[in-house]
Amino acid sequence: MAASRGGRRNPMDGAGVTMEDVAREAGVSRALVSIVLRDVPGASEKTRDHVKAVAAQLGYRPDHRARLLGRHRSGMLGVSFSVKHTFHGDLVEQLYPAADAEGFEVGLSAVAATRDEEESAESLINFRCEALLLLGPTLRPAQLEKLAAIVPTIVMVRRVEVPGVSVVRTDDRDGVRQAVDHLAALGHKDICHIHGGTAAGAAERRQGYRSTMKKLGLSSHLREILGGLTEEDGARAAEELIASGQMPTAITAFNDRCALGVLITLWDSGIKVPEDVSLVGFDDSRLASLSHVDLTTVRQDAYGLSTLAVRAAVQRIQTGARPGETVVPPTLIVRGTTGPVPKRTSRRIK
Repeated sequence: MAASRGGRRNPMDGAGVTMEDVAREAGVSRALVSIVLRDVPGASEKTRDHVKAVAAQLGYRPDHRARLLGRHRSGMLGVSFSVKHTFHGDLVEQLYPAADAEGFEVGLSAVAATRDEEESAESLINFRCEALLLLGPTLRPAQLEKLAAIVPTIVMVRRVEVPGVSVVRTDDRDGVRQAVDHLAALGHKDICHIHGGTAAGAAERRQGYRSTMKKLGLSSHLREILGGLTEEDGARAAEELIASGQMPTAITAFNDRCALGVLITLWDSGIKVPEDVSLVGFDDSRLASLSHVDLTTVRQDAYGLSTLAVRAAVQRIQTGARPGETVVPPTLIVRGTTGPVPKRTSRRIK
């Protein structure tokens, strides 16, 4: 590192600049620098101008983490999300402005193959976040209750009934109902549901599929195949359908990524969408609206979910409000992957 005259730090080198560096360069005490930079009484205007000019010259940046840890309240909302969920990214993007509007900051902690949900949540607690927002967690009720006993806990996009836990979620059952009703209105009866296994919301979406098929008098056409969260899961499910030799005329997939895997596999197999098979996803993630995908899907309201979750967290922090559940309605978005039922009578694929 280059040094300035007298062995002092080069004013143009801003890396790791501290209050002590600013005080030394300005020729004042660290306490006086702290007074100036915190904008509290105790320094003349001339001194303030001088210290601020030196701080700017040195490239000083306040250590917000140290400031937060030094306060009784951190002003942080901790968000645990999965890197596998495209829709979690949409939620995170909306959580930032929602938190900012309430005067809070957002701290993120990812769940990945090398990092489980408990570790993700614990890191947020250790960082002294004032509330946890868990996006689609798969933690057991006992684990969620344990977290809720430590800090206000809000579960997003998953239905749970756990003491002390607030819930903000989409009406998953109604979302799939809308999808099946749309396909039935196009003349489809042979409608298959590729489900999400144990993923958050998967059970409710399966229930929505089953109840709607029964309501429409299509119980004899019920067909469910395991899919999952990713394109690979959707591709595997589509391959299973193709190998069976009995293709449905329409498919509802657990989410948009799963639907994309189905779509590509059908294309590669010479099966046209929607001419041969109609397809509906879930989430309305960015990929769904791409012109070459043009996926009919069920939109989750990322803005509404995020705003309501942040509001629930802030109310619990500031007023001690009791936990509750808020359910946000989804909306069917019709694009190019759904169409009338094919006229052919045989569903066998050679």
